[in-house]
Amino acid sequence: MRIRRKCSIKKCVYFALIGGLLAIIRFNFQKNDELDEQIVPVDQQQKGEVQPKSPAIAKKPWYFKNGELYPGPAIDYSLRVQTQAIVHKLLPDQVLQNDRIANQLMYVPHNYAEIKTSGKLKTILLPHGLLKWNVTKGREIFLSDKCPVDTCQITEDNALADIADMIIHKEFVKPMGKPLSKSKQINMIFSRAKYVQVPDTINWTASYRRESTIVAPYMKWMYYNEQFQEKTQDRNFAEHKRKKVAWFVSNCKTENNRFKYALELQKYIEVDIYGECDKLRCSKSTPEKCFKLLENYKFYLAFENCNCKDYITQKFLVNALDRGVVPIVMGARPEDYLALAPRHSFIHVDNFDSPKALAAYLKVLDRNDELYNSYFMWRGTGEFIETYFWCRVCAMLHYDADLRKQQKNRSSNENLSSGMCSLSSWKGRAKTYDGTNHRGDLPIGYPMM
Repeated sequence: MRIRRKCSIKKCVYFALIGGLLAIIRFNFQKNDELDEQIVPVDQQQKGEVQPKSPAIAKKPWYFKNGELYPGPAIDYSLRVQTQAIVHKLLPDQVLQNDRIANQLMYVPHNYAEIKTSGKLKTILLPHGLLKWNVTKGREIFLSDKCPVDTCQITEDNALADIADMIIHKEFVKPMGKPLSKSKQINMIFSRAKYVQVPDTINWTASYRRESTIVAPYMKWMYYNEQFQEKTQDRNFAEHKRKKVAWFVSNCKTENNRFKYALELQKYIEVDIYGECDKLRCSKSTPEKCFKLLENYKFYLAFENCNCKDYITQKFLVNALDRGVVPIVMGARPEDYLALAPRHSFIHVDNFDSPKALAAYLKVLDRNDELYNSYFMWRGTGEFIETYFWCRVCAMLHYDADLRKQQKNRSSNENLSSGMCSLSSWKGRAKTYDGTNHRGDLPIGYPMM
């Protein structure tokens, strides 16, 4: 009987220990699972950038707000040829219908460590003077913007025209001396005008057009993760908005007849026109007071003064998207807006056969808060980024010489005034100078009804 009792005690202790260990292990697994579900990066908690079920973003590229991810050196050109690796998509002929902004922002030459060590700088001459560019002489702009490639310097000394690595002309080409023999100097013209003639002496262009070597838009939207372009909002954007459509305008006569379109739209839905073209007034000297009025409206007419390819100015962003109002756009093609703005964030007049048809759709949105709020699902999924023009210019000046040589004699950019603007207002189908048609079949994000 003693022996049996002794064995029984040992077994009890043994099983108790095993049971305790199993309980501890199980508890730890459950705790880890709970923590995995709860942990969200601090920047995501503050900004609400990604929904809980979407993949976490470890680091954002440097050009985002609070971005920390900087690029490493690119693969050497000779190695890319040997390994048949994909060429960096930095130039217009390397990727069609793409602004390549992100690629240029993340480019660092393969031998950049040697370049930094050597102390050699690329010289950029601004023959029209520094004041027109709002920059200072030297490297300040590259260092203050924290460019990944900052080994460049700016000068306005025209005596350096023959040895400068790049000359940038603004709006028009200023005659300069001939560069040194066998020079790899790049001549570039920068313009945000609607029509720009590009002389044969120009190698590169910088403009709002995607065919330009350095695309310089007024704005650029980028998602944190292209796979997640919508986020549930905790706000009703239709709340307290009692008015329909607003428009601030001072130029009544434009080549795309935007005012005529607005007057026709006004026949079918309430459109309040502020400025020189109608009775309502809001002084240009008090823009914030004017924009404050937008809080009472659901829609805003973000009409450009011309219908030109890629031509989208700040009025689209500042006057509408930033103010929690749905912009109704006229100007560039629908696909051009999609290249620069969040998906399903705007309504394009070109997707409707008439102002009457557009008004009917706006009335549907006005009556249905859920449909109206669907135009704000993009918020929190990305940012309108600073495109860092000077950082990209410096990086491109360091681009592989063998590839830059292909662009040396003549830029692959088409003439910046060729086939870029519409001959008619946006009614039904609109043809451009090159005869192509750019009309979508349905409004962007048109709901199934």
